[in-house]
Amino acid sequence: MRNRIQLISTVVLISIFTLLLSACGNDKANENQTNNTQASSNQTAQNGGKQSKAEEPYELTYLTIGDQAAKPLQPNDRIIAEINKRLNIKLTVKIVPEGSAEKINAAFATGDFPDVVSTYFPSNSVSQWIDEGILIPLNEYIDDLPTFKQDIEELNLQWTAVDGKYYGYPFISGINKSNYLVQYRGDWLEKLGINPPETLDDFYHALKAVANKDTYGFTTNKPKAGDQFNAFNFVFFAYGLPYGDYALDDKDNVVPIFEHPAFKQGMEYLRKLWDEKLIDPEFMAIDRPTKEQKFFQGKAGFTEGPLFRHVNRIESGVQKVDPAAKLAWISPPAGPDGKRGMAQKPKTGILTSVTTAAKNPQKAAEFIEFLLSREGKDLLELGIEGLHYTKDGETIHYMEAERAKDGFAENGWAHPLAWGNVTWPIDDDYLPQTEPARDRAVQSVQQASQYFVPNLVERRTAEEIELGSIVNDIYNQYFLNLVNGKLDIDKGIAELSKKWRQQGGDKILNAVNEAYKNSKS
Repeated sequence: MRNRIQLISTVVLISIFTLLLSACGNDKANENQTNNTQASSNQTAQNGGKQSKAEEPYELTYLTIGDQAAKPLQPNDRIIAEINKRLNIKLTVKIVPEGSAEKINAAFATGDFPDVVSTYFPSNSVSQWIDEGILIPLNEYIDDLPTFKQDIEELNLQWTAVDGKYYGYPFISGINKSNYLVQYRGDWLEKLGINPPETLDDFYHALKAVANKDTYGFTTNKPKAGDQFNAFNFVFFAYGLPYGDYALDDKDNVVPIFEHPAFKQGMEYLRKLWDEKLIDPEFMAIDRPTKEQKFFQGKAGFTEGPLFRHVNRIESGVQKVDPAAKLAWISPPAGPDGKRGMAQKPKTGILTSVTTAAKNPQKAAEFIEFLLSREGKDLLELGIEGLHYTKDGETIHYMEAERAKDGFAENGWAHPLAWGNVTWPIDDDYLPQTEPARDRAVQSVQQASQYFVPNLVERRTAEEIELGSIVNDIYNQYFLNLVNGKLDIDKGIAELSKKWRQQGGDKILNAVNEAYKNSKS
């Protein structure tokens, strides 16, 4: 009996203890449920009243200009798949051909906005998109974009902000580096026993030595639509033109470069080259690929243009026609007083922006940051380790067959998304280890970058953006007619000055003068 009572007591105690534990567990569960509900409510509030769907890939559309050196994107691209995995997005990339920004403008005109867009700036279209609120300022996200923020500070790109707001990542290629130099057939000068030209006089004699009935001394190409022709500016710099954009008169007022004495002196020099048939007469009618073909085929002994990654390509081009050909280059020739210059500080570039179509602007901004980051650049330049390349210490082995499947350019060059979006190889110091002319390519940048010519005013004014293409077209037409002798040089410069000012130049000069005065205060 006594044992039975003890057993019943024990059972009762266990039941009571179990009920207490259950109650405590329910209280804890209720507390957790309350906390989870509160966290969910907070997250919902942060997402503008929508339930968080962070676990679902964000669908992101990227519209961008391409580069003629890039391969087309391939179906089932594994680099795109890797970006999707790393960023938890579902990326759709649309690329328009290089120089076809009007196709981007057309898409925007229909209201078909991507989440992220890369296009040329400054431009009337970009200004319009900012005014209409289509592009989103990224200032509030910039602390979460370390590479973006670092580039702005280290490259001194603060001037690209509009009223203090960054409407995208401002990629200004060549802001601190240049690869533009005068190029020539080194084998020709060697055979003639002529040293590489150092001065404008040397340059003239070298052109005269290589020119004949089938070959011009020098060829170049027309500018992009709306741009001012500047391929011969190295001649004006040699005569003392101090800035790449404007000049100053004796009262410290801003004037166009053709009103500086160096322009007339340079034009007289160029007229002499033209009269002696040393300049290709088609230079203002041909594009860069056509110019290069003329150089490859021996129709010109000298030209100008970019080197770096192009060194091997250009030399291979001339050697396909003449296996003994040698590509060589010189610094810009010096003028009578030893002055020289060639590389002009750019004021234009590519802006990569987030639009109002982005349902998640933070995610879109993080995509831009990824393209800029070392992680993103390594992925786009090298690919996926073990699939597109392997490493043996510091040596990289490129798996070309696999790289070709994902649109990488041959011989270790990059994926399509690495070209002409937020960077180019020269700006990232990128050269594959397999590059045949690696040392010469690096040397060309070191040499060219010594001859930067500063701008008088750092950024383009609104008036330049609005009227620039009009006055540039006027300048280009007069430039050609001054070179080819259709206009007397003195009278032609006077006519150019009058017409340029009437067609918008005065309005531009007023704005640039104000910017110049403000920069001094």
